[in-house]
Amino acid sequence: MIKGFKEFLLKNSVLALAIGFIMGAATGKVVSSLAADIVMPVVSIALPGGEWRTAKLALGHSAISYGNFFGNVVDFVIISFVVYMITKALIKETAPAPTKKCPRCTEAIAVEATKCKFCTADIG
Repeated sequence: MIKGFKEFLLKNSVLALAIGFIMGAATGKVVSSLAADIVMPVVSIALPGGEWRTAKLALGHSAISYGNFFGNVVDFVIISFVVYMITKALIKETAPAPTKKCPRCTEAIAVEATKCKFCTADIG
């Protein structure tokens, strides 16, 4: 039973998904702290009014908290940029396998192919 469970975890990439989720949560905390504790104080100095996240537009008995919304948008942009930079640093794109064109149907086929898999023409 344990062997079957282990095969299930490895076969369906459940373990990789769980690790990715945990790493994503940890990365999210670090990046949120970066945004809240380092970047946002600098942004608050640059913008007039200091506490711009509490800015509201009063509408009778209720208010639209546009400062909080814009703060969340800034947080999102910062977090997205950091995740992008981490991804670019860790995941390197591999070069595509070299191909050639089939002289008969012009589809891309492997360089070492002797027969086209699309039109079945012999490649010389």
